[in-house]
Amino acid sequence: MKAAKKSIYLILIVTVFAFVLSLPENLPLNLNWQFIKINRIINPPEIKIPFLQVNKKIYTHLGLDLLGGTQLVLEADMGQIAQQDRDKALESVKEIIDRRVNFYGVSEPTVQTSKMNESYRVIVELPGIKDINQAVGTIGQTAQLEFREFINESTTSAMFPTMQNTKSVQITGKDLSKAEVVFDQNTGEPVVSFELTKDGGKKFGEVSTRLVGKRLAIFLDQMPLSAPTVQTAITEGRGQITGNFTREEAKSLALNLSAGALPTPIKIIEQKNVEATLGNESINKSIRAGMVGLFFVALFMIIYYGYLGLIADIALIIYGLISFAIFRLIPVTLTLPGIAGFILSIGMALDSNILIFARTTEELRKGKPWNIAMELGFGKAWDSIRDANFTTLITAFILYNPLNWNFFPSSGMVRGFALTLAIGVLVSLFTGIIVSRNLIRVFYKPKIK
Repeated sequence: MKAAKKSIYLILIVTVFAFVLSLPENLPLNLNWQFIKINRIINPPEIKIPFLQVNKKIYTHLGLDLLGGTQLVLEADMGQIAQQDRDKALESVKEIIDRRVNFYGVSEPTVQTSKMNESYRVIVELPGIKDINQAVGTIGQTAQLEFREFINESTTSAMFPTMQNTKSVQITGKDLSKAEVVFDQNTGEPVVSFELTKDGGKKFGEVSTRLVGKRLAIFLDQMPLSAPTVQTAITEGRGQITGNFTREEAKSLALNLSAGALPTPIKIIEQKNVEATLGNESINKSIRAGMVGLFFVALFMIIYYGYLGLIADIALIIYGLISFAIFRLIPVTLTLPGIAGFILSIGMALDSNILIFARTTEELRKGKPWNIAMELGFGKAWDSIRDANFTTLITAFILYNPLNWNFFPSSGMVRGFALTLAIGVLVSLFTGIIVSRNLIRVFYKPKIK
């Protein structure tokens, strides 16, 4: 019982934390009672952890169908690409653009290719981004990356590298496979880690060996990005760029390095704002229908299972708060299919309680004392709950397709459905087994006849 009470305290802390993270945005709070006067707007908190350089604003991310956003149509210049390699190059452009917009912080973008005669295009839809210039600034660059050494490394030229005072070392974005922000284990400062292709690693090893102690300039579209000093020879195909970067500076440099791996130049031929495909009235009706359905489900649980049903409903409320808080923390972009996945997982959460109650009732019919019957009921129900949820998680994994297999779906909305379903199932396991169990242990006192 002591362990159960400690678990209740932990559940209470988690619930309060989830409730705070789930607060509506711009919620007016007006209270005027005797000496108490409150008139303010409540918003979810911002999470700030200075030593980890975390500064995260909590809010609900909505998809194109619920919020609208920006659509860009990009055309790839295939003039320098052989005819037989153009389809492959277009797919490569798509993958790099997809990685770029995800690095940019856009959840569930839609990136698809279109080919008509000799026109090779990539269509990008970015939910929630209304500022077209902001999107263009990150996605619309032709992103031709080049490494260059200084012709005469004077103080002035090192501070202001240009194409004129540098020369090519024959290393371009095609030789780069990955760039990302990491944190130095000794200083905690952000640095840019990069990896090269096999051929690129060989060329970079020769160049870095020759230029130890000298600067190597990095240009994107003939504009200087950085000019780090080569401290040691980089012969293993991977290295780091340091320079007292802020987190945003390091992220920007890593993004531009990744963008530089485009196999062909691209240009924007169309840009426009996209309105939400579902109106506010449709959204409100969907939410209203979901709330009515949940009310009747909760009412059924109370009528059929009595006080146990009420405990299951409380666990269900906790489930909803935790799930929504996780959606905001990741963040998950909510589309209508994503909301459907979340509602489906609610059924899985209640299903766990129903199985547990049924097994407990069977043990009571055998004449077992309540405490023993409850523990046996939870134990026997666990196998069925585990197997049912595990098979659902496998389905969610296939739908989400994290490895981008061509023979599985890769649509943003399908992935949104899969992600919300998977999170809901995992949280339902926690609430069904941990929350419900400890609430019953502490608060349910059956009548002994």
